[in-house]
Amino acid sequence: MESKLTKLGGSLTVPYVQELVKETSTTVPKRYIRFDENDSISCDVSFSSEIPVIDMHKFDEDAMEELGKLHAACQEWGFFQLINHGVSTQVVENLKLEIQNFFSLPLEEKKRFYQEEGDVQGYGQVFVVSEEQKLDWGDMFYVLTLPTHLRAAHLIPKFPQKFRDAMEAYTAEMKTLAMKILYLMARDLNMKEEDMTMLFEEGMQAMRLNYYPPCPQPELVTGLSPHSDTIGLTILSQVNQVEGLQIKKDGVWIPVVPLHDAFVVNVGDILEIVTNGAYRSVEHRAVVNSVQERLSMVTFLSPTLEGDLGPAPSLVTPQNPSKFKRIGVSDYFKGLLTRELDGKSYLDTMRI
Repeated sequence: MESKLTKLGGSLTVPYVQELVKETSTTVPKRYIRFDENDSISCDVSFSSEIPVIDMHKFDEDAMEELGKLHAACQEWGFFQLINHGVSTQVVENLKLEIQNFFSLPLEEKKRFYQEEGDVQGYGQVFVVSEEQKLDWGDMFYVLTLPTHLRAAHLIPKFPQKFRDAMEAYTAEMKTLAMKILYLMARDLNMKEEDMTMLFEEGMQAMRLNYYPPCPQPELVTGLSPHSDTIGLTILSQVNQVEGLQIKKDGVWIPVVPLHDAFVVNVGDILEIVTNGAYRSVEHRAVVNSVQERLSMVTFLSPTLEGDLGPAPSLVTPQNPSKFKRIGVSDYFKGLLTRELDGKSYLDTMRI
């Protein structure tokens, strides 16, 4: 079956930065420059140790205390690192290896997995909507993994066997983990579990594989523009141990130093809508360096395309009325894919 997302929008074709760096030794092309020499893109490293850490094991031992930590993390930070998550280390490492192998392929080999016109799936870019738009210093591979009927025929089915097996195993683990996290969130908010089930159990899962090459002038570019994730829940794993993710809190950029064998989890715009603003999505960005490439793999969980999106009915009361409009999920994504990444601007259009 043809992917329904094909008709929701695509992205303009842009140069592949991994190839561009082979021709760029001292300066970057003008279209990638977002800052001048006087702009500050510095961040405050002193707050990095304060990013909340949630321990899945503790929900079995002292659930109320850990639920309190989860609530504070989602309300005040929008981000947390998740340890003792139960995902097989071997499953994670197998996919990391295949992702490194993929981005090491010659361009001609990667062309087999290019985005097709009008589709966001494949090797390319997203959210590039004009020829004048500033570009990010990074390449990506985006693929819908669940439900299987939304998958593009030229991608996962044509992966090398080891890549396909690694992706399938990781996809299954991420779906299970994401639903566990969402049910814990529902429990914390006294939200009916069925409200989460109805939206996400048969929802869309996608993966974005990111490659950020070294840059000769890293202070002038961004690897990924500041934005909040427009989906439900995001789970990120570093493929190599090069830092680059930063989150914005109280007007300050804070670097995320990933813990060993941890996932970085964050609230997306859709979850802010579903929780009626109880949890909030937070702007974040990726920065690059002049020495080493950075790779990451990110899993997104979103509601089913056939559903409606709005605050969970069990959270709306006369004392706590809806703060967001109700909209069809497919209409939400159609609107999203016609825009540039720009902070939380898309979520703002959903507010009442």
